Parts: sequence; structure tokens; C-alpha cells
Amino acid sequence: MTGFTSDEAAACRRLVELALAEDLGATGDRTSLALIPADQTGEAAFVARTAGVVAGLPAAHLICSSVDPALRFTPVLVDGSPVERGTTLATVSGPLRSILAAERTALNFLQRLTGVASLTRKYVEAAAGFRAKILDTRKTTPGWRLLEKYAVRMGGGTNHRLGLHDGILIKDNHLAGLGDDIPKAIAAARDFPGNAGLPVIVEVDTLDQLDAALPCGPEVVLLDNMTADMMRTAVARRDAVSPQTLLEASGGVNMVTVRDIAATGVDRISVGALTHSATALDIGLDYQS
Repeated sequence: MTGFTSDEAAACRRLVELALAEDLGATGDRTSLALIPADQTGEAAFVARTAGVVAGLPAAHLICSSVDPALRFTPVLVDGSPVERGTTLATVSGPLRSILAAERTALNFLQRLTGVASLTRKYVEAAAGFRAKILDTRKTTPGWRLLEKYAVRMGGGTNHRLGLHDGILIKDNHLAGLGDDIPKAIAAARDFPGNAGLPVIVEVDTLDQLDAALPCGPEVVLLDNMTADMMRTAVARRDAVSPQTLLEASGGVNMVTVRDIAATGVDRISVGALTHSATALDIGLDYQS
């Protein structure tokens, strides 16, 4: 079971606390309390209903232990594993009331994160054979960013900057206030106190803007909504002027276009859909005994 980083684990604990509070309220699972004897135990299995890539087993484990430390959560797979319909992901055993109390919240986390990982894997496979990495964006569910970016990694994708605090991304709205002066913007970003060592990414949507950015040697130039022909030209110009600069394609990326974009020779392709449009994978909890 691939583990969270310490920051991801902390984020998960906060989300689990909120999720359990909204589901169990102050009284707990009234149905199970009324119907299930307190001493009854059981076992259930988390089972994939459709094919995909699993992610979120550490979250499900945390949820079960938060509901009741007596629950035993046993992963069968590790996050990042491909699954088929009918694959068992993990089992949980212990007091049946507690299993039922944890069920919906654990499934919500597993289904969401597995959905992100599964969609990411589709994009990664579509771009296979080219050097382009598939990246996520900041288009994440509020509060879920660390976990969703974890799921992207489990699907074989690469994380972009986490937020506004750990990278410089100069976009069109920033440039508008500087008269579209890209060299000035790059210099100002690098010179600002505390920015030393942070990667500088500058967004361009024309080849003229690219020509203005490359002599400044930014770490990344983001090619926004460019055609495939423009991207191929951008790669050639980058190779001639600033070969250490990475080129990232953004905008208009979907399962139909991603392979053609990768074929242009760009280094990175950022895909907002990985997190803002992933469909939850169908996973169920099947009672065993």
C-alpha cells in the first residue's frame, strides 16, 4: 500500500475528520445501532466494479481506524496497481457496526482518488512513446489538492507546482500590467525577495512572445492553446536559443488531442481535466461474513 507523504497524511486526516463528522453527526449510525448487535463482527471487501487504477488505500485505512481502532484494514494491492472488474482492493474486519459506519466515507475517498488515478493513466498511455510528461494543474477540489495530486502520481502523472507559493507562473493577466514586457516580468520575479531558487514559468500564446522569453532562460515556457505546427516551431526555436528551458503545452488537451501534442516534441503537457473532470470509479464494499 503506497503511503502518503507527511503533508498528504495531515491533509487526509483533516478531510477525514470533516467527512466523518458530516456523515455520523453527534449520534452515529442510527440504523446500525438499532439493527446490529454491539458484539457482532464481520468482514467485508472493497471490490472494483469497473477497471481502473487504484488510489486512496491509505485514506480508506485511516477512515476505518478513525471510526474504530478495533477495525482491521488489510490492503490486497498497492496504490498505482491496475484493477479489473471484480478485483478486491482491500478487506476490513471487526465490529460490524463500525464497518458499516466507515463504509460510505471510505468508498467516497477511494472512488474519487481512484477515478483521478485512472484518468491520469489513460492520458499517460495515450502519450506513451514520446518524451512529454503528463502534469496536473491547480484545478483541484478545494481542500483535496494534496490527495488529488497524490492520485495523479499513482496514475503515472507528474505533479505541477502545488500552489501559488512554490513556483512562479507568469500568466497573461500578470503581463497585462507590465505592458506585455516578458523580460521585465521574468527579471522582477527572480529578483523579488524570497524567490531565489523557485522555478520561473512564463505563459505565452504567440511565437513572438516565445522569442521574447527564451533569451531570459526561464525554467519553463508554457505554450497556451498553440496549434501543433506552432508547438513544433516553438520546440525548434527553444532548441536553438535556450535548450535547457522546458516547453509545456496547455489548453485544448483532451484524449483526442494529447498524442498529437506529445508528438510535437514538447516536454510537458498539463491537463486540468485530471482533477476537475475525473469520474469516480465504481467501487463497492461487499459483506463477506
